[in-house]
This record gives sequence, C-alpha cells and structure tokens, in this order.
Amino acid sequence: MTKLPVLISVPHGGDKTPDEISEQVCLSSKDLLADSDAFTREIYGISESVAAFVDTFCARAFIDLNRDTNDLPPTNPDGVVKTATCHGKVIYIPGNELSSKNITLLLNKYYHPYHHKIRQILATQPEIQLALDCHSMEAIGPEISPDRGQKRPSICLGTNRGQSCSPETAKKLARCFQIAFELDPSEITIDMPFSGGFITRTYGNQSTPWIQIEMSRNLYLAEPWFDKCQLSMQKTRLNELREQFKKALILFFEYKM
Repeated sequence: MTKLPVLISVPHGGDKTPDEISEQVCLSSKDLLADSDAFTREIYGISESVAAFVDTFCARAFIDLNRDTNDLPPTNPDGVVKTATCHGKVIYIPGNELSSKNITLLLNKYYHPYHHKIRQILATQPEIQLALDCHSMEAIGPEISPDRGQKRPSICLGTNRGQSCSPETAKKLARCFQIAFELDPSEITIDMPFSGGFITRTYGNQSTPWIQIEMSRNLYLAEPWFDKCQLSMQKTRLNELREQFKKALILFFEYKM
C-alpha cells in the first residue's frame, strides 16, 4: 500500500518519567496517566501507513511539547514544564522542584529534537498534504477548562479558527471521521472546545494544512475497555480505534465532496 501523504504528531502520548528527574517526582501512576493523553501512541500509531510520524515516550507532566518555550511557571503552572498536573496534583517533591538547569536539560533533550524533526519533515518531504497533531480529551471539561462540567463531543478538530487549514478541509475530515467511527454528526465539532495548541498555531499558518485532533477518552478510558484498578486497556479496543482512525484518513484522500 502506498503511504498516505500525512504527517502525524503525537506530543502527549508518552507515559515515562525522564531518568534525569525521576528522583524528584512524587506523582503516582494514576496521577501520571490522568494528566497524559493515555494510549494515544497506540490509537494514532499508524506509522507504517503514513509519510511521517513523530511521537515521544516522555509524559507531558514533565515536558509539554505543545507549548512555547517561554511559557513557564509560575506565570503559567501548565506551561512547557509544570508545577502541578491538570488535576492539581503536585509533580515534584516539595523542596526538590525543577532548577533552571533541569529545565534547560529537558528542553534540549526532549523538546527541541521533537520540533526539529517536525520542521525537517516539512522542509524535506513535499509530498505531505496534511499534518495532524493528535490528542485525547476528557469526556467532561475539567475544572481548569473554559468548558468545565460540560460534556464534550467524541471528536474535536481544531483549525486555529480556520487559520491552520481551510474550512473545506476541516469539514471533509469531519465527515470522514463520522463515517469511519460511525458517529452522529453532532458528535464531531470544529474548534469547539479546542481550536488548536502551539503546534497547530506554529506550523499551520504555512503551506501544509494542520488540524489538531482531540478524541474523547469516553471512547476508550471507560467501561468495559479500561480497568481503573489495574490502569490497563483492552488491546482489542485500541486496535479497533486505530483501524477506524486509519480508515478516516484513507477516506479523506478518496472521498469526493
């Protein structure tokens, strides 16, 4: 099969703690999973079927690849490095927080190589026709979100309010997701509640159209697929979602609107 002309970025799918800071961290496995886009490396993991694929093992609690390097605490506790998770859990042992040296190390080892790879792909692979920054979202807006307490759609496509790709491209992809995931049209939104983060805004105003994908965790981090005690997922469900995602992209390049 010819590879799809797509670049896939999965910046929040990592679940590992960098060795360099492991002795400073006080998060439980449950806290770490709740702060990450858990299992998105598996759900969007169709590297063999697309032109380019970029991801990381490092959990977003420690280095957030979808933030600006100047977006730092204490001004923003949820910046490129964080002081607490999105649920308010303290990340580092009190008195042993990140130093400026730690921050520089994390940026140089994990952040900059990720973005360098994206820029290199865009510069050297002109065949790429679509770029996707792939995430998951909580089914109900958490306290720190503008839509707190509100039920979210199954799929949200973020286009930076039409600046990272054309409305026609977004609508076409939404239709393909609807078909592939067998969803009601109301379960797929554009720019609500997310219009795209740093990656989409940074690279999406250039020649390649970019779309941020947010998948509701209600599609997999829920019964009967997810074991809350063991923090384990049914692999069959992850495989099913991955195949549906792949099908949506195949439809996108075959579907005539």
